[in-house]
Amino acid sequence: MKQKEPFSIVHEDRHILAVNKAAGLAVGGDRWDEAKERLDRLVEAFLAGRNNEEKERIYPVHRIDRDTSGIVVFAKDEETLRRLSGAFEGREVYKRYIAVICGRPPWKEESCDLPLLPDGNKKHLTIIDRYQGKKSLTRFRLLGSAGNYSVAEALPETGRTHQIRVHLAALGYPVASDPLYGSGKPVFLSSIKRDWRGDPYSERPLLGRLGLHAAELVLPVSDSNTSGCVPGEADPENSIEHKRKFYAETLRLSAPLSRDLSALIKQMEKCGGFSV
Repeated sequence: MKQKEPFSIVHEDRHILAVNKAAGLAVGGDRWDEAKERLDRLVEAFLAGRNNEEKERIYPVHRIDRDTSGIVVFAKDEETLRRLSGAFEGREVYKRYIAVICGRPPWKEESCDLPLLPDGNKKHLTIIDRYQGKKSLTRFRLLGSAGNYSVAEALPETGRTHQIRVHLAALGYPVASDPLYGSGKPVFLSSIKRDWRGDPYSERPLLGRLGLHAAELVLPVSDSNTSGCVPGEADPENSIEHKRKFYAETLRLSAPLSRDLSALIKQMEKCGGFSV
């Protein structure tokens, strides 16, 4: 069986490198185990091999969870790192995730603004803390449902650790196969297909890892675009469609769904009669 590649390049220019990361791989150093395989070192090794051992320094601009697949951006110089880091901190970056979630929400669009405290308990989980938690906001849109699961689009306005996972769990619809904030149970075809008649003892899961994918980023392309260009939270037009329209002329980066998540969503589309 062909081994899954840990990453693929989706965009490269003089200043940035964007890759599509596989699930199960940390973006940078793990404070609990520095020896673990990590994305930044793999990318640097790839670039060194491509450039005949001439090492090219890269700087992670942001991070996504180890168990989340999808797009990650690296800066190739310190000035780009400074500018893009400021854009992420200033909420000037459009971020779109695709999530397979447990349950069937009654809403078409929903928001969650519960304050979050990363590393908030003995298990180092992010917790909801209305007194010490940091301001957090995630917007959700339901894309379709099949059986006991649904597909949702998540637009995090802030970037707290595990933000989407905690907010979805708080709404009562945790990310599928989430071992930290959900049951961790894999997704089976029998759970989404109404007339499934297979053998329950030999059924193999369609998805056994976290059902969350960082699908899209839209970045400001110059300093002139990074100041005051994004509608504020109080803007009445601060909707999903308005933000998409607003970002139409900036640098849009996208990462295709991984094979396992894509196969699951196609099955859900077939069984639920919707299209993502």
